[in-house]
Amino acid sequence: MDTSTNTRPLLQQSETDSDFEDDLQVDRCLENLDNEVVVVTKDTKPLFKSRAPNDRYNAVYVTFYLLGTTVLLPWFFFITAEEYWMYKFRKLPDNLTSIVGTEAKTDLQASFNSYISIASTVPSTIFLIINPMCSHRIPLKVRMVGSFVSLLVLFIVTTVFVEINTDQWQDMFFLLTIGLVVLLNIASATLQSALFGIVGRFPHRYITATVSGQALGGVLAALAEIVSLWVGASPVRSALVYFVMADIFILIALFGYLLVSRAVFFKYYLIDSVNYGPVNEPPIVRQLNYGGILKKIWVQGMSVWFCFVVTLSLYPAITALVNPQEQDSHSAWNEIYFVPVVAYLLLSIMDYLGRIFAGLLQWPKQGWLVALLSLLRVSFFPLLLLCNAQPRHHLPVLIHSDYWFILIVIVFGFTNGYLVNTTMISAPKLVEAHEQETASSMMAAFLGVGLACGSFLSLFLVKLL
Repeated sequence: MDTSTNTRPLLQQSETDSDFEDDLQVDRCLENLDNEVVVVTKDTKPLFKSRAPNDRYNAVYVTFYLLGTTVLLPWFFFITAEEYWMYKFRKLPDNLTSIVGTEAKTDLQASFNSYISIASTVPSTIFLIINPMCSHRIPLKVRMVGSFVSLLVLFIVTTVFVEINTDQWQDMFFLLTIGLVVLLNIASATLQSALFGIVGRFPHRYITATVSGQALGGVLAALAEIVSLWVGASPVRSALVYFVMADIFILIALFGYLLVSRAVFFKYYLIDSVNYGPVNEPPIVRQLNYGGILKKIWVQGMSVWFCFVVTLSLYPAITALVNPQEQDSHSAWNEIYFVPVVAYLLLSIMDYLGRIFAGLLQWPKQGWLVALLSLLRVSFFPLLLLCNAQPRHHLPVLIHSDYWFILIVIVFGFTNGYLVNTTMISAPKLVEAHEQETASSMMAAFLGVGLACGSFLSLFLVKLL
């Protein structure tokens, strides 16, 4: 006798089913998101996966772009205002409207960059490392909003000090500035770790938006510096514009996040790593194995680490020291614009374009090939060290031409952006859905450690010249 077999799974959603179940599922998930009941399970497959909603008007995509830009843009503006800091710590008495550079640097001026480097690198690296292990204990909204509010308050304080005369208490202002730098980088590291943890759950184009936004921050900071040089603004006026722009970006990004966090599209991917059973039962949250996650993504992690070691070793420590070939021509291009345009703006633009192309091509997908390409970037050490970087006492100058230096900068910036985005896109795909946030936060930690190692290595490379 012929028999028929029903091969359709009980919980599979058919094309004719109502959307009511999807809405009920999302609403119930959100109610329990902050009060999750942890149940260890070996089952890694959800019973069913509802249809992904649409990103209306690309609002979430644009917001991730903005969030990526805001993560680093305030710090870019902070270090771009170097002349302002030199003015604040100048030798007294002095002409209050003079631009620093006509006299020997004071002790505070000479040590400022070194202290800033330590005060920014050490806390940022520490918090990028510990955030993946502690993030699940703090609600996501608290981490995101708390970081934004902290950044906003700290930068408002920094902005206010631009208009305050600190000449009579320079030492105290120096210590206060270092303290602000420490707190700024703690907040920025927490925000960066949380942001990459979120975007790791979304499709790759949203990861590209976030990573590209970071590069766009560098472009905006470089453009702001060039415009400031063009209009001849004083260090104090330039710093005020920089810091006010940072305040505005932080405020807009905060409201943007609060707005899109209410969108169904955002909520869908935010709770996608949590497996929910039947109605009226608590969510099932799988136990995280940090060692297992690290084992899956270590190749991508080491690739992005080495990529940033190479980049931060040479940029801006070496690239900003390269002088134009016709230095004696006394043209505005050679004396004013060459370094800001080539060493900062051009490199940032190519880094930005590299991240965009990586998101479009998504190649290579093999981890070993990405690692190999990252290792090949070691060739930039001799290329840039042998350019006309001054002063130098040991190495000869073998690459004199400005055109060759510009070409090296183009390839240097593009490969950095391309490989960074390639690794950030591929890492979340190597782990289970419930591990994606932690994996993306770990990648941010690898990135941060690479920044720190590159920054410290740059000190030795400058001495090597």
